[in-house]
Amino acid sequence: MFVEPHQGFAYAAGAGFRVPVGLGVTLMPLRHPYEAALQARSLAMTTGQPVIAGFGPGAKQFQRGLLGTSYASPLTAVREYLTAVRGLLDGGGQTLTRGEYFACDAELAAFPAPRVDIGLGVLRPGMARLAGEIADVAITWLTPASYLRKTVVPALREGAEAAGRPVPRLTAIVPLALSRTGHTAAEVALASNAAHIRAPHYIDMLRRSGVDVAGDDPLTNAAALVEGGAFLSGDLPALGEQLAAYRDAGVDEIVLNVTGLCNVSGPQAAMEELKTLLAELA
Repeated sequence: MFVEPHQGFAYAAGAGFRVPVGLGVTLMPLRHPYEAALQARSLAMTTGQPVIAGFGPGAKQFQRGLLGTSYASPLTAVREYLTAVRGLLDGGGQTLTRGEYFACDAELAAFPAPRVDIGLGVLRPGMARLAGEIADVAITWLTPASYLRKTVVPALREGAEAAGRPVPRLTAIVPLALSRTGHTAAEVALASNAAHIRAPHYIDMLRRSGVDVAGDDPLTNAAALVEGGAFLSGDLPALGEQLAAYRDAGVDEIVLNVTGLCNVSGPQAAMEELKTLLAELA
């Protein structure tokens, strides 16, 4: 919500950083499926690299703010949206979708471009099963490794088996920070997740995973994220062990997210931390 991600990645490509990129995730109320497909393919063409175009419905409050009302059935809205996007990208560039939430009778003109995989933001079992049916990648945020192993991965497999297709790859966006003086782990966790621990769908997911964020004190709730393994903190060996649990849970790609440190100490500190983590863990 600060730099629009398609534009940010296109700018980086123009500056010479042409690498595979992923969007985890862009929110459906912001753009029609046709524009979503066009933006994703444009990014692949601009970078010359594959793109993971991740989508999600966003919070109900966000839906109401942009659309005037929320999706009565987020699962139905997501199914329609991703079906239209995939049809434009994969189905000869043409799609016909006439659903409850989205209509798209259009064609995306054929042009050589790197592959665009369709991702879906996943928190709970219903969306995970849907990702198993229709997505190339399931993308999670703030989900403890144990919750992925016990809940999300089985639901992904269930959806894929029902659709007779391979299980989608699983990408976990993991907020984390090295232990440091000056800021507690809870303070850093709160700096990157204050909005999430107030959102009903995140609260529900975290409760399912055994993380109690139902209290009125934000810092106490943030401490629960750390204790429950939703926000990782510790020295390098400790973070390595905690991240290994994601691999063991069936995660294919781990995204190291240092937003919390960026918010409390600035972008330079966050970049240095990321370099330290990658040098040790990559």
